[in-house]
Amino acid sequence: QVQLVESGGGLVQAGGSLRLSCAASGIIFSSRTLAWYRQAPGKQRERVALSTPGGVTNYAESVKGRFTISRDNAKQNTMYLQMNSLKPEDTAVYYCYAMSTWGQGTQVTVSS
Repeated sequence: QVQLVESGGGLVQAGGSLRLSCAASGIIFSSRTLAWYRQAPGKQRERVALSTPGGVTNYAESVKGRFTISRDNAKQNTMYLQMNSLKPEDTAVYYCYAMSTWGQGTQVTVSS
């Protein structure tokens, strides 16, 4: 059974940075496409970053140049989302996703 657990969310001022982590059990990340999504209050869940096993990454236009998705190749079951230059509109619950499985989410709040 695949389980994903996010951590690293919190409250940060605009312009600040956070790094989210996603730890998995029951799956080896190196062979899977991974993604981070977010959902703000009253809005649909949207994908913000994707990473393929071949090293291709893709980002939502709203986070390009500010967010970076990465994998921990040594641990093989951890991925990250580095978020820089955060804006109030980045406030949302962030979820990691792999193999049709969602984590429980971690709240990110950016104050102006």
